[in-house]
Amino acid sequence: MPDHFAEFRQDHQLLLRPKNKPLRREANRVPQDLLRSALILLLACLAVSKSAFPQWIGKQTGCYADSIAASPNRPTVSNPAHLTQYGVLEVEYGWDRVWPQEGVQQTSTGGLLKFGLLCDVEVRWQTTSFLSQTDASGTYRTFGDNWLGSDIRIRHQTARVPVVSLGYAIKIPSAGTEQGLGTGRVDHAFSILVSKDVAHFNIDFNATEFLIGRQNASGYDANQQLALAFTHGVYRGLQFSGEFYGQNRLNEDTPGYASSLWALTYTIVPRLVIDGGYEAGLTAGGPQRHAFFGATYSIANLYRAWHRKQ
Repeated sequence: MPDHFAEFRQDHQLLLRPKNKPLRREANRVPQDLLRSALILLLACLAVSKSAFPQWIGKQTGCYADSIAASPNRPTVSNPAHLTQYGVLEVEYGWDRVWPQEGVQQTSTGGLLKFGLLCDVEVRWQTTSFLSQTDASGTYRTFGDNWLGSDIRIRHQTARVPVVSLGYAIKIPSAGTEQGLGTGRVDHAFSILVSKDVAHFNIDFNATEFLIGRQNASGYDANQQLALAFTHGVYRGLQFSGEFYGQNRLNEDTPGYASSLWALTYTIVPRLVIDGGYEAGLTAGGPQRHAFFGATYSIANLYRAWHRKQ
């Protein structure tokens, strides 16, 4: 799936209530201790940033790329183990339409903001800015959830060894719960990402463990997702991507499924890449159909801009 659902395909699946079951109506429950901790951390960062930031910014050696080039996570479910370039701020945004089951249609827009904080550390903010579901009972709209996380590269690619990264993300439940479009619970995702250039193909493999907060009880349900994608150049900036992915059963209401995704990407200039494609479910429980398009753009290298100001 496009990147703003890459690690978080769970959200769409959780929106699919079984037929003839009413929409859940519960208060939006954001743990107060989580918000308190996040506020304390933010204030602490602001307090030390003025003195600490100049001490480490740009001090890592051998990290700057000769020129800025986009490193898209779109359009597949699996994310590449390659990270955003050091110091570069990059944005991805896209539109999706999913037909998860007969008589149900979901439309969403969302994006991903990435920053190459260190040579081997990328920080990420992923958001669904608009989410709509239409079924026999009507159309319901809301803001989506937000995910905050980071990827850490633990091994660089060599001729024989793939690049390997570890990822973690936490969901901040901002989607409305009154019509059942959000769960109101905090979720977690732990991932291992592996990428390797093989012949003229780029191969990406992800294994992800999800901890999904239960809506009507304390604790979490857990399941796993595997995704394998390949990309091959077609002509100049045009590339073709294919992917097979799936996950096992989360709970009684959320079965496992397998799906396939096919897409084209085109590099207009090195820092701007557009994409579009189609997903077809291979088993029950996944999306019947899913169409999408979007873009990735590298905005600027903030560290170099900082040095110029200095």
